[in-house]
Amino acid sequence: MATSAAVLSVRSLTRYGLGAPLLLVMIMAMVVLPLPPLALDAFFTFNISLSLVVLLAAVYAQRPLDFAVFPTVLLMATLLRLALNVASTRVVLLRGHTGSDAAGRVIEAFGQFVVGGSYTVGLVVFVILVIINFVVVTRGAGRVSEVSARFTLDAMPGKQMAIDADLNAGLITQDEARARREEIAREADFYGAMDGASKFVRGDAIAGILILFINILGGVAVGTAQHGLPLGEAFRNYTLLTIGDGLVAQIPSLLLSTAAAIMVTRVSAAQDLGSEVLRQVFSSPRVLGVTAGIVGVLGTIPGMPNLPFLTLAAVAGGAAWWMTRRARAEVVEEAEPEAPPHPREPELTWDDVQPVDPIGLEVGYRLIPLVDRTQGGQLMPRIKGVRKKLTQELGFLVPAVHIRDNLDLSPNAYRITLNGVPVGEAEVHPDRELAINPGQAHGRLQGLATKDPAFGLDAVWIEPAQREHAQTLGYTVVDAATVIATHLSQVLRTHAHELLGFEEVQHLLEVLGRKAPKLVEELVPRTLSMATVLRVLQNLLVEGVPIRDIRTICETLAEHGPRTQDPDALTGAVRVALGRAIVQGIVGGAAELRVATLDPALEQLVQQSLQVAGAGGGAGLEPGLAEQIHRGVSEAAARIEASGQPPVLVVGGAVRAWLSRFLRPSIPGLHVLAYNELPDGKQIRVVATVGQQQIAAG
Repeated sequence: MATSAAVLSVRSLTRYGLGAPLLLVMIMAMVVLPLPPLALDAFFTFNISLSLVVLLAAVYAQRPLDFAVFPTVLLMATLLRLALNVASTRVVLLRGHTGSDAAGRVIEAFGQFVVGGSYTVGLVVFVILVIINFVVVTRGAGRVSEVSARFTLDAMPGKQMAIDADLNAGLITQDEARARREEIAREADFYGAMDGASKFVRGDAIAGILILFINILGGVAVGTAQHGLPLGEAFRNYTLLTIGDGLVAQIPSLLLSTAAAIMVTRVSAAQDLGSEVLRQVFSSPRVLGVTAGIVGVLGTIPGMPNLPFLTLAAVAGGAAWWMTRRARAEVVEEAEPEAPPHPREPELTWDDVQPVDPIGLEVGYRLIPLVDRTQGGQLMPRIKGVRKKLTQELGFLVPAVHIRDNLDLSPNAYRITLNGVPVGEAEVHPDRELAINPGQAHGRLQGLATKDPAFGLDAVWIEPAQREHAQTLGYTVVDAATVIATHLSQVLRTHAHELLGFEEVQHLLEVLGRKAPKLVEELVPRTLSMATVLRVLQNLLVEGVPIRDIRTICETLAEHGPRTQDPDALTGAVRVALGRAIVQGIVGGAAELRVATLDPALEQLVQQSLQVAGAGGGAGLEPGLAEQIHRGVSEAAARIEASGQPPVLVVGGAVRAWLSRFLRPSIPGLHVLAYNELPDGKQIRVVATVGQQQIAAG
């Protein structure tokens, strides 16, 4: 019943936010009000217990952020201990002449039993504890806190860029990106707070030394001057009481300093400290075997304590033998059983004709762990994230990716195929990470220089230990699985029109038919065939126009279908209807659209050439004129890109489709729009005009 009532009272204090204020009031009371020895015993016991709780919480925390309140707890515990020092000092100076139990049983126990009643031993023990706490633990923890805080803050921009890269590649959702950004901010706040909290611990150690000498000198003066004690007796009584008081306070201080050191030396990955120490230090039988041999040799040297050395050598050697035997047994268990005799092969049927996979990913044998969930592979969920993001952006269901190993590839290579044809290939290093230079990185990294397979940026394969250093220099650092997923996303985005077939269009129309049945019934097959609708949708995807707004697309096709069956003409009509969405996808929410145009005479000449050559080609255009147009548009596109906007060329609707097919493959990022595709509310600024003989700035 008493325990339940205590738990309920603690919960009530927590609910109303009264725990911290009451603790501060209690600390002030201990500083101002005199406490009886019984209260001092209770508070000293509580102080030792609190220090143990904090130390164990630091040991069992999976990550430093799991104990993010540690700096505040450290400050509160330090204030509590200093307040106890003030309260105990008052009692020692007022009642020290009455005997060794003047300040309570706890201080008496530490002054008599722990140091054997000898103030000389007590002083030596106290000085040793202070040296351990101040010189070793506190100073080291303070330095680690300072370095961790600095590197954590320096690495924040690189980590933010890595999150943005994963989000753009579809590897994570908006919620996951928000959670990771919040974790980065919490990590920076935590290490910044730990850098300051370590100064409290160091100051507490210095205060313990000063309080010891002040109490001894003050006690001797009070005992001899006020109470008439002989100098020797006064020195002995007050010294033992002061040493007991100092030891009672110094032991919790050492525990909290150790807890602070454990927190700042932990890595960020989630792990249990005890299990990780055992796994990383004592998991190698070779290490234990060599240690047993060295200790055994030391044990055979004459004059050495043979029994302890030989006993420890036997224990280490036995552990190494047992671990080696267990590892061999596991290898035998994992060995594949002998294959049974091959049964008689059945006759071939049409089921043996395997269809071509729409999307395939072939990997070398060293990359198999990346796609094996049982080995912790992260590539499968990331590919699923890529498919989900592209499906939402493009407007149709991206087919599943068939993954298989290919022994013809090099061990670290992978290959992306569409309908059985390779469209992308590169090599990754699963034991390294790729540091990509987005253009603003400074400094060089040690590693294997390469190119980012998705965008062709300069990159370096680095060791995982260099990750934070690379992020500090401005590099975007991703692992091998992210490299493959990003490359796959870019390839699928580029070849999206090849992934759209009759089945996908049929599903799109079925989904639209649930909301607009009359529209679908009027469009297919009364107005247009399924093949024509498919060709129009593919034309849109070729130029990077999503087909999410399938209702507007079908309404436009139903309106213009009775007048023409030409897919290119229908695509132009649909682009006009989607003009606002197309421009939005190019410049986002920018108020101004910077474009280049063709000189009217040059545009008319191109149109006449196309009419002479026929609707499907450009054979009537002179090669010199075609080269001049290409060069002029390239220079205009570079001028627009220099202003920080994507390059856009605006021409008449009659020549837009041909110019797009002619220019876009050789000018990366170029968008070719028709005049009637520009929305009314968008401000247009012509920054370059491409003429027959020259490029004139607009």
